Amino acid sequence: MKVGTNSEPPSAEPTRRQAIVRVAMAFGGVALVSTKAWGAAADEISHMAESIHQEVDFKASRKRVYEALTDAKQFERVVQLSDARKTMMPAKAPPAEISPAAGGVFSLFGGLIVGRHIELVPNERIVQAWRPAYWKPGVYSIVKFELSDSGTGAKLVLDHAGFPEGDGKSLLDGWNKNYWQPLAKYLA
Repeated sequence: MKVGTNSEPPSAEPTRRQAIVRVAMAFGGVALVSTKAWGAAADEISHMAESIHQEVDFKASRKRVYEALTDAKQFERVVQLSDARKTMMPAKAPPAEISPAAGGVFSLFGGLIVGRHIELVPNERIVQAWRPAYWKPGVYSIVKFELSDSGTGAKLVLDHAGFPEGDGKSLLDGWNKNYWQPLAKYLA
């Protein structure tokens, strides 16, 4: 029943106070359900995830570093200086293939590393869905290269996440021996 000086008969519509109480109760119920869902989801989240974060300085411009990582001919020169070339790749391995566009695919080290570019911001950022060929089909990690100026050269910040547990040490070794060391030689 409406209270006030209005002489109209009470209507079936709820009062403002009733509407507010109903909305508050509805949100309270949603919050209660959501809290329960969050509690259940927390049990499904791995707190043991590995990731790699590296910061590498190069005596070259951001543009040169970016191009070396995104141009197939230049990256193939890096591959030729890599540890993988000496230890893992067959003699007649196909050369690096790198699409120059976001959404495009790449195949590196004779097909040992494959993936797709998620984001390409020239001379600033490369984000890739990245995987070694030996991982189970459909398993990809995310690799992000951020480039910034550093003194007379460029700083590259690598963040690599989402790879299978236990692969961190091997991947870290691979980044150093197959990317940073040969890339530094190539850019020198």
